Amino acid sequence: MALKVYANLAPMGWVDLTDDPETVMGNHMVKPGTWWEEDAKLYAPFNPSRQHTAYEFPYVMIAYKGKDYRVSPYHIQIVEY
Repeated sequence: MALKVYANLAPMGWVDLTDDPETVMGNHMVKPGTWWEEDAKLYAPFNPSRQHTAYEFPYVMIAYKGKDYRVSPYHIQIVEY
């Protein structure tokens, strides 16, 4: 089964992360397909002094075409075909 990982990255909109061989993501900065196959871990910090702020929301780090993105998991789509 083939796998595609898409992310909504500003200003491009939805992009296929699996098309770029240099793209890495997640806590361990691995290829998008590997990130998905290895449980798709999210970074969700917890710091009581900053509760109810954007810093506390879970996110995924993505390095795409020379830029680093901090992306909400709501802006990632996985397509298996």
